[in-house]
This record gives sequence, C-alpha cells and structure tokens, in this order.
Amino acid sequence: GAFELPVAAAALAKSGYDAIVALGVVIRGGTPHFEYVCSAATDGLNRIAIDHLIPVGFGLLTCDNEEQALDRAGLEGSSEDKGYEAAAAAMETALALRDCVRHY
Repeated sequence: GAFELPVAAAALAKSGYDAIVALGVVIRGGTPHFEYVCSAATDGLNRIAIDHLIPVGFGLLTCDNEEQALDRAGLEGSSEDKGYEAAAAAMETALALRDCVRHY
C-alpha cells in the first residue's frame, strides 16, 4: 500500500542505492482516509530523502477515480507517465548530487 512506501524507501536508502523511486496510487473514497494516507506517504518519503540525503522520485498518484489514475500511469492511451517522470527526476538529482560531491 501507499502508506508503507516510506518504510520500503527507508530500507532501500540504507542499502546504498543512489536514488529511490516510490510508485503507488491512492484513489479518493468517501472517507478522510485518502488525506491521511496521502499526507503520511508524502511526509514519510520526504523525510527519507532528507534524512538519508538520497533523491526519492515521488510517483504516488493521488486521484479522484480510477480513470484519472490510468490516464497518468503511462499505459497505451494515457496522457501522462508519472512513473517515468518520477524515475527521471530521481536519476537527474542523483547525477547532480554526484557531480556536486566530485567538485568538493
């Protein structure tokens, strides 16, 4: 589940990876559960990135319905590929950090 993404990211951060990509989806329902899960996952992934100084590609879709999620999933016919965007951002940041370290 999306709520568990920070725990998985923390374990990976301790394993020496240069970047992590967190992918998931939370679809709004009729209860406040959506807000709690989205907030906890976002805060947790941000904390992992800062505490471990590792880029975490944020690929958590927060959608009102399944149609929105599929449209952002990078499938044939989708208008967006948020997973690719998250991976690209994490990789670009990891490379930039590596360059910064080399210069100091």
